[in-house]
Amino acid sequence: MIPKKVIQAQNVMKPIFIEMDGLNTVQEALERLRNEEAKVVIVKKRHEHDAHGLILLSDIAKKVLAKDRAPERVNLYEIMAKPMLTVPPEMDVRYCARLFDRFGLSVAPVLKDDEIIGIVSYSELVLHGLCELVE
Repeated sequence: MIPKKVIQAQNVMKPIFIEMDGLNTVQEALERLRNEEAKVVIVKKRHEHDAHGLILLSDIAKKVLAKDRAPERVNLYEIMAKPMLTVPPEMDVRYCARLFDRFGLSVAPVLKDDEIIGIVSYSELVLHGLCELVE
């Protein structure tokens, strides 16, 4: 029997995200997202027993833009998802895709030793993970 090829989350993740404090404003996050060409904001832990938060562009669209709120008056902690689901770097991309489907995710941070090292999304799973599996 031929063993299945395994592509891990760490092989397809992108290290493009920004980390900010929950007290920063959405306006500050938007400026950094634009300057650094990122699409994900990770909200830092406040202490060692806290959890990271996650903000996607869709969160900003739904919770700030659609509700006509002023981005300079909305703090990140008000719109973040917390706690967030993460994936280990060694996770097979097949299981990442199943996790995304089961929990309605579009992105997940890759967590190693309590540190976020990258972001994996459907784009990476399909364009890099699936393409490498079929080669």
